[in-house]
Amino acid sequence: MRLIPPAYVRPYVKRQKNDCTDAEAICEAVARPNMRFVPTKTIEQQSGLVLHRTRSLLIRQQTSVINAIRGHLAEFGIVAPVGRNGLEKLLSMAASEDDTRLPEIVRASIEALTLQLRALKAQILEFDRKILQWHRSNELSKRLDDIPGVGPALATALVASIADPKSFRSGRDFSAWIGLVPKQHSSGGKPRLGGITKQGDRYLRSLFTIGALAVIRYAKIHGTQHRPWLAALLARRPTKVAAIALANKIARMAWALMVKGERYREPAALAA
Repeated sequence: MRLIPPAYVRPYVKRQKNDCTDAEAICEAVARPNMRFVPTKTIEQQSGLVLHRTRSLLIRQQTSVINAIRGHLAEFGIVAPVGRNGLEKLLSMAASEDDTRLPEIVRASIEALTLQLRALKAQILEFDRKILQWHRSNELSKRLDDIPGVGPALATALVASIADPKSFRSGRDFSAWIGLVPKQHSSGGKPRLGGITKQGDRYLRSLFTIGALAVIRYAKIHGTQHRPWLAALLARRPTKVAAIALANKIARMAWALMVKGERYREPAALAA
């Protein structure tokens, strides 16, 4: 069975929407020689995606609860720096009965939100352990983990999301599918490139960007002399722009490893 993304069928729908026009549009789309089809995922891959999506949902809920706690306390003039230490300081001040700035009903509400936050953190840690366990049992995921900037979370997400890496003609097509390539506004033979397209899988794109930022942060601390390409890029571009370019490069390396079945080999500049 061959599946087509609905977005690729929509341009062939003539007018309005009903079963007849939908079927006609699908038949027309299937007949196109350059049509792209969606490979079918295995049960294991779909299970891994559910694992990642559940963890992502819990993280969004955790962020929402933290923002609610900060917002409620700010209404009473109680603020703290951004970050884990600042949040813990806020929670300790809200729990202290010596602080008379908070009415009892507000203190009870913050306590309820704090309990929910603790439960969410425990669940996220449990899902992190499950992802790590799945990572250690998957050979492809362990090979991808050797790439700088790719950890167990990104490696397992790639294994779960990419049913057939050979469906992409090149590493650039793969990075374009993730949305890490410049958006084109070309016309009249004049190429005009803008920001990244942000198409494709938002979750994978965020993981690649986080991994690239981790590599840049490590390079800034320990020196970039062994990474001449990255050093030259950071010299002429802002950090976040360089992170996107590095994420694009990491995505291409990941695609090459998945297609060729090889292991990551450090460049000569790094191995020296």
